[in-house]
Amino acid sequence: MTIVTESKNIENKRVLSKKDISRMGIRSTLLQSSFNYERMQAGGWTLSMLPCLKKIYKDDKEGLSDAMTDNMEFINTHPLLVSFLMGLLLSLEENHEDRGLIKGLKVGLFGPLAGIGDAIFWFTLLPIVAGITASFAQQGNVLGPILFFAIYLGMFLLKVPLAHAGYNLGVKAIDFVEEKSQEISKAASIMGITVIGALIATYVNINVLSEITTKAGNAVSIQKDFFDMIFPNLLPMAYTLFMFYLLKSKKASPTLLIVITFSLSIILSLLGVL
Repeated sequence: MTIVTESKNIENKRVLSKKDISRMGIRSTLLQSSFNYERMQAGGWTLSMLPCLKKIYKDDKEGLSDAMTDNMEFINTHPLLVSFLMGLLLSLEENHEDRGLIKGLKVGLFGPLAGIGDAIFWFTLLPIVAGITASFAQQGNVLGPILFFAIYLGMFLLKVPLAHAGYNLGVKAIDFVEEKSQEISKAASIMGITVIGALIATYVNINVLSEITTKAGNAVSIQKDFFDMIFPNLLPMAYTLFMFYLLKSKKASPTLLIVITFSLSIILSLLGVL
């Protein structure tokens, strides 16, 4: 009896229909429509989620504002698997779960999903399909480009069932999430911080080319023999934390910091430092 009651409670909380989730999956093709170096895919992500968020927070302007603010934060994930993550998070939004939990899961999952999507689609499926269909095309067989286009289109059409899969998974996990909300929120935050830390080492690359020549005539690399020996990726971490400090203290805008970063990269590269 308890299981039935919980299931009914979940059903009563639902405000999104299957059509809403399907439309969200289709809209997720606009994920990279406003791609930029400050927030990456955040604009397209929020655009895809917005109609569903408006329906969830129909009579709660403050709740909608908080949800939109959170969704406009940095994200960079795989464009084909993104609808799965959107569906999962929408189920939690619909159930009005803790915002820290929703943000933590978003930050913690978008990186791994990007890696999985790249491995499956970009590095495995598409190269194999392209090789086969290119062979057909070279032989003058029109089936080559048609088959490639059909498979590529089919990959994007997967967005709709993936959106439903993510949403349904979230709905089924809601009872568990409610019981373990604090533990899950803490775990999601730790996972999110770990992912962001890994992204710093992946996205930020500072390599000092300069060398120091000793009296004995030996060349010592500042990067390999000094910085990397003390703390690998020390410079990327330090530069990122400095940018974060400037942003948090509102001493500089993101656009200004991007311009400064590009300028320093070009100037120091021309001088042979980087």
